[in-house]
Amino acid sequence: MFKKSSKPNSRIDTLIGAGTTVEGNIAFAGGLRIDGEVHGSVCAVGEHPGTLVISEHARVDGEVAVPHVVINGTVNGPVRSAEALELQPRARVTGDVEYNTIEIHLGAVVEGRLLHRGAGNAKAVELKLANTH
Repeated sequence: MFKKSSKPNSRIDTLIGAGTTVEGNIAFAGGLRIDGEVHGSVCAVGEHPGTLVISEHARVDGEVAVPHVVINGTVNGPVRSAEALELQPRARVTGDVEYNTIEIHLGAVVEGRLLHRGAGNAKAVELKLANTH
């Protein structure tokens, strides 16, 4: 049988507002939106898949491990997304990125490796510049 991918949480249960700095790791269930800064890891816990939104002016210095992630800000650390990852135009990730499905918008930057983690496999994706003639 095929395993259906889990649906992202469309509601935000928790907000870390602009101007707020959190020192330490965050473990959350449901939906979390970060508009401020987090100095520590951000991980989803619980039976239901978590959703994390990192807004344009937000910053996370630490590991991100959440099934559904949308990044439009800065992450300094590895990102692990078991389901879906979206890198919006102002996304800046410094660290390896593990994903099942990924959407990268024009302007997003990843300084690290892209590692596809599909159905039981792990494969590094090398990005190379196209030859221009």
